[in-house]
Amino acid sequence: MAFWEGYVSDETMATFAPIVVYWLYAGFYQIMLPSKLLSKYRLHTREEEEKKNLVPLSSVIKRVLILQSLQIATAHFYFSLTSTDFTSPKTIQHSVPIQILQIAVAMFVMDTWQYFGHRYMHHNKFLYRHVHSHHHRLVVPQAVGAMYNHPLEALLLDMGGGVASLLVSGMTPRTEAIFLCLASVKGVDDHCGVWFPPHSVFPLLVANRSAYHDVHHQSRGGKYNFSQPFFSFWDRLMGTHMPYVVLERPGGGYEAKMVMKE
Repeated sequence: MAFWEGYVSDETMATFAPIVVYWLYAGFYQIMLPSKLLSKYRLHTREEEEKKNLVPLSSVIKRVLILQSLQIATAHFYFSLTSTDFTSPKTIQHSVPIQILQIAVAMFVMDTWQYFGHRYMHHNKFLYRHVHSHHHRLVVPQAVGAMYNHPLEALLLDMGGGVASLLVSGMTPRTEAIFLCLASVKGVDDHCGVWFPPHSVFPLLVANRSAYHDVHHQSRGGKYNFSQPFFSFWDRLMGTHMPYVVLERPGGGYEAKMVMKE
């Protein structure tokens, strides 16, 4: 029994919970990053972030809020087509092992959708220049900027990948809420710009964490490390994996350095 049962429907939770989780987790990083608690674990200095990033934080927040409004509309449309009763919290749940399997399938589908869509956005010069380059205006990744994209990319890659994952996996709305919250947390985690033990809420399960994605945002890393949000197997299978090392930066903090292939 979910704690929200009797108050809101599972569909409503699947619509709004990932957004709430996004701002809570990203907000923690954004507020705490200048503090002594996290500043010594930064992958980039504050000065580097202010110099390299091409959009101010206020514009990032505004864009993300707009895209999340689009996300809410997409979720409402999806549930209006797939749910027999949008307001009912009484959906019969699958067993826990089945739910775990469904989440694993959804992760695979989302990673596959994101990898090939993301890679194509880089290889198609028109799409990169006019669409995907918006995300790379944040040369230094920011936690609140995990969803900072062009609206077309948000619709095709983020929301399209989400819908495909839910349809293929066959999850109930309650399980969808859990999966989408996990995706929100992992997306923020990839962009948080922090590297500290255990530096991720997924410390042992995945390889593509903050430093992995930081490499992709570097000037020479745009052809590598496309995998997101969960695992890195597509990069390894398709020859786009860029090895890296994380070194201590003189003066404090860390930096991710690519180990260029010969």
